[in-house]
Amino acid sequence: MRPFRAWRHVRRRPGLVAAVCVLFLLTAVDACAETWRLGTWKTAQTLQPYAYAGAPGEDVEIRVFPFTNPADQKAALLAGSLDMAGTTLALAIQAAARGEPVVLVASLCGKCSALVVGRDSGITMPEQLRGKRIAYVPGTMHEVLLRDLLRRHGLDARRDVQLLRVDFFDMNTALARGDADAYLSGEPLPAQAVRRGVGRILAYPYFDDSIGTINSGLLVHKELVTRDPERVRRMVAAHKRATEQLCAEPQGWLDAAARLTGLERELLEQAASNMELTWDMDTAFLRRLAALGARMKALGLIAREPDYAALVDTRFVNALRTPSAGDSAPEVR
Repeated sequence: MRPFRAWRHVRRRPGLVAAVCVLFLLTAVDACAETWRLGTWKTAQTLQPYAYAGAPGEDVEIRVFPFTNPADQKAALLAGSLDMAGTTLALAIQAAARGEPVVLVASLCGKCSALVVGRDSGITMPEQLRGKRIAYVPGTMHEVLLRDLLRRHGLDARRDVQLLRVDFFDMNTALARGDADAYLSGEPLPAQAVRRGVGRILAYPYFDDSIGTINSGLLVHKELVTRDPERVRRMVAAHKRATEQLCAEPQGWLDAAARLTGLERELLEQAASNMELTWDMDTAFLRRLAALGARMKALGLIAREPDYAALVDTRFVNALRTPSAGDSAPEVR
């Protein structure tokens, strides 16, 4: 049917005309509106994307998708289902080493790890872990930090201790049952072990001369950086504003985290000193990222280190180090 004949049939049906007009208007609105699809963990230390709303402007719709696995976030990003995704820096290095088109544009959180031992274990220093069973999750930041800590205290992870693969959410149970003597994991599990009386924090595995306190960051697809760098800049700016507001209002941060996670406010407050919200990627961050990659290669977690210049794009955070006059803070929801 020719176009003018089709429109002639539509004009004879007023209801259809109205429906067509509404459909046209909705399509036009959708075409003009900008939507940011963001992936993050549903944890206190990675909740900044939930506070982006209202920061970029009314023309942007914020959709936050919670994940439990950083690898799933990265997969969704590569599939085009997300515009920006949180991931551990260890996983970002693994992805870049495999040649995957990911770009790190901001830091997300730091610290968050702790080495926990049984409350009545009698272990008071890392050297006493010799011959003990230590729970961990392979391929994570925690594994790299654990192996680095053991090495620093003269212990070989293959010969001197027994490493047990245990899911994060089962670690305190394994400790309480005596199935493991220790574990290295992320908050709030260490704080929870102390609060429940099943464990003690033996050490925080941060060493300034190597990996330090870096933990996770925000990835975008390389194609988005090339096609629409202004959009990436705005997303990173929203992340900076959200991070700075939450850091400036720690009580509001913990209140929002308790609502988001359903965890006890007191537990999150106990873990707060070991959680760091971040956005910048300065010289120290880049040095520690390279140290992380070198350690992962030495451990056999990657065959070769990635091209860090291709993995990390610092121009967005560099441009935001000096706050602008109109840099208003977003509302925490």
